[in-house]
Amino acid sequence: MAKLTFIGGVHPYDGKDLSKDKPIVELQPKGDLVYPLSQHIGAPAKAIVAKGDRVLVGQKIAEAGGFVSAHIYASVSGTVKAIEPRRVPSGDQVMSIVVENDGLYEETKYAAVKPFEELNREEKIKLIQEAGIVGMGGAGFPNHVKLSPKEPAKIEFVIANCAECEPYLTSDYRRMLEEPEKVISGMKVVLSLFENARGILAVEDNKPDCVELLKKLTRDEPKITVKALKTKYPQGSERQLIYAVTGRAINSAMLPADAGCVVDNVDTLVAIHNAVIEGRPLMKRIVTVTGDAIGDPKNFLVRIGTNYQELVDAAGGFRAEPAKLISGGPMMGIALFDLNVPVIKTSSAILCMTEDDVQKWEPGACINCGKCAEVCPGRVLPSRLADFAEHYDEEQFLKYNGMECCECGCCSFICPAKRRLTQSIKSMRKIQLSKRKK
Repeated sequence: MAKLTFIGGVHPYDGKDLSKDKPIVELQPKGDLVYPLSQHIGAPAKAIVAKGDRVLVGQKIAEAGGFVSAHIYASVSGTVKAIEPRRVPSGDQVMSIVVENDGLYEETKYAAVKPFEELNREEKIKLIQEAGIVGMGGAGFPNHVKLSPKEPAKIEFVIANCAECEPYLTSDYRRMLEEPEKVISGMKVVLSLFENARGILAVEDNKPDCVELLKKLTRDEPKITVKALKTKYPQGSERQLIYAVTGRAINSAMLPADAGCVVDNVDTLVAIHNAVIEGRPLMKRIVTVTGDAIGDPKNFLVRIGTNYQELVDAAGGFRAEPAKLISGGPMMGIALFDLNVPVIKTSSAILCMTEDDVQKWEPGACINCGKCAEVCPGRVLPSRLADFAEHYDEEQFLKYNGMECCECGCCSFICPAKRRLTQSIKSMRKIQLSKRKK
């Protein structure tokens, strides 16, 4: 039987052995907590506290700035020290609420939640919206928007993205092993919103223990199945995941809902469980701190707003001077020039490497080998698109379907000439997306 997968993709060294066997450890922050008002796709949130205010754990400190936006909650108790621009992992300066942690962790009183069976569809989505949940796999799309398609009856599949195909990351793996019941509970909440949908827990086959455990726990759930996917990057990319498990193709002009699908990350489903079943807002997430420069790679349960440097220190600091720091994984992560940035809702990992292979590479001329086209999951011509991007030829870039690039990095990874293909295409895509917004 053919394995579930997509056309294209690559097999980079996965590096997961460094942290996959490290159980989740809860980390309590020491310094100030920083809450950027924009840590999601859409309008920035609006601060509803002022300098000098005392806040409690679980208290809303910023309200969504529109429908496509998300609330933000304090993850510690303390005093609002400032509301000012602060650096975030992307390198941007973002207006942020800075809270001086008093170390007491006094918690606000949460509103009582009705039993799940008594909640209607609108009430469940309202709880998810109120909790400030966004896509925690990296995109940061407000979850209540995703769960409110125009035609809910046409949703046939709710897919849990359990692939975790990005090298070195093991946070979702540990979540599935240690709290599988919450993952399944979150899936059941989402399934209850779509009467015609079936649930699929899609796991790469390099995690056989997760596949076995999830199958065992869902054997009496007729609407939920577990599917093992071929281990290949970028198997966890939304378009490729949908194609692998349903055979349905979507393009850049479509949403998963157009193909009858809803896709949620493992950590997002746990956050949904916490919101709907336990009545708790999004305040924590799991972050993998790893790489050959790290003293003791770990998976931390972290309060949002915690400083990256604190995580590195808690993982034993640097065993060797790092040449490269990345927020996220090596394929789609963002290079860091400073660890003085906060954990945000979409922070999945801190990767610290002793070698910077990319910096060493000297790009050469294209040798027309076609390897970039072979591995491209978007089925475009990366070498040609990069040429168009470098010459600012927008017309040809669009003609050759440049917007179908998912920025996965496969082409740059495989290119024998070491051309910065993904980076060039990504820059042009950013220009085009900006023009579309205008």
